[in-house]
Amino acid sequence: QVQLVESGGGLVQAGDSLRLSCAASGRTFGGYSVAWFRQAPGKERDFVAAIRSTSRTPYYEDSVKGRFTISMDDAKNTLYLQMNSLRLEDTAVYYCATRRGNPILSALREESMYEYWGPGTQVTVSS
Repeated sequence: QVQLVESGGGLVQAGDSLRLSCAASGRTFGGYSVAWFRQAPGKERDFVAAIRSTSRTPYYEDSVKGRFTISMDDAKNTLYLQMNSLRLEDTAVYYCATRRGNPILSALREESMYEYWGPGTQVTVSS
């Protein structure tokens, strides 16, 4: 069974950078699609970014384009989210998720498309 564990969260100031990691066990990311979601207090869990294992083409929620970069390292079974120019509204618990296959990009925005989830890591951006 696939297990995911996020790390790298913390408290940073607006404008700072942070890199999140998601370590997978039980399999490699080969043949899977992987993504980052986030959930702010009192809000729904929202899509942040995704990447398909075959094409390695990233897909981003509009508000993070140009600031966040998603990538994965199959050799280390690790997914990354590089976050630059952090804003107060980026404060949330960040979750990684994965599913088998590589569906169309639009489908990767949907929380229901993912089979496995990590427990999350907290990112807090202060002014």
